Amino acid sequence: MITSLLAGLVAGLVAVPAGPVQQPLASSAAEQQAVFAYWTPQRLAALTEPASQNPPKSGPDGAPWPDPLPKTVGRLFYTDHGEDASCTATVVRSKNRSTIVTAGHCVNNTDLLGEHNAWNTHVMFVPGYRDGQAPYGKFAARIGVVDRTWLANDQQNAQKFDTYDQAFAVLGPNESGQLVQDAVGAQQIGFDRPGAAKVTQFGYPRAASDPARQGLPEYTGARLAYCTGTARQWTGTPTYPDSPDLWGTACVMGGGSSGGPRLRDFNPATGSGTVVGDNTHAGFFAADGKPCSHDDGCTRYLVGPQFSSKVTKPLYETAQR
Repeated sequence: MITSLLAGLVAGLVAVPAGPVQQPLASSAAEQQAVFAYWTPQRLAALTEPASQNPPKSGPDGAPWPDPLPKTVGRLFYTDHGEDASCTATVVRSKNRSTIVTAGHCVNNTDLLGEHNAWNTHVMFVPGYRDGQAPYGKFAARIGVVDRTWLANDQQNAQKFDTYDQAFAVLGPNESGQLVQDAVGAQQIGFDRPGAAKVTQFGYPRAASDPARQGLPEYTGARLAYCTGTARQWTGTPTYPDSPDLWGTACVMGGGSSGGPRLRDFNPATGSGTVVGDNTHAGFFAADGKPCSHDDGCTRYLVGPQFSSKVTKPLYETAQR
């Protein structure tokens, strides 16, 4: 009987169902004020990389976004295992008018060894961020939402976990009492859309994979960058297989662009489209279109999960409750 009981307990532990998990981040007005106080101008400036003397260089695989900015996209600041960091996030239409979508690791992450999963702290969203300015105010995250599977991420099994590198956060009001959707509007969100389509990907990268663009304002975290092209499916290499539902286009945006939106049907004149996925990591393709390792002759793509009814929609619906 004891053996059977232990077997049942082990089976119960292994068979943890997937599904949304909510975590309070800064629930009260006092906690949100503490988040605002934490992010001093000095802390924000420390997350902007030094400028270089490189001349401007742009292409479909990376360019600064001209004015007017799509103000629904912003920079997401947080503290991860004691280290300040930043990602990108996007306001999406929601019943509570307070919901953003980003990458899972921008809300909950492991340490550098792939251990000790923890919720990030001091999470603050700044829509339309540019050169240290917050034209629409700052919004502290009240609640984080990820899939339960993501909480077991160990940075080792990309094939299992990378699909779940997506998250939502529910924001408190800005300093003027506005809800984020009332302040900047919101993007549509789409589920189960075909991956092979023309897309536009946005981010606030703090690095560029192209040395000729390293240190340009749009690759220091100071300004918004974008890439555009036809998305390609990334499944990893035979040696390092990845999840099957990752998509993205050729893009030099580096760290800091994680969590940024992959938009279909984007209209530059209105700054609106449909968010169908998020940026999470790089994938590489050879000239023949086959996945390859990070070697000379490979083209870097910025890829991430394609939003689905199975994984994304339950998170989205949970965030609106």
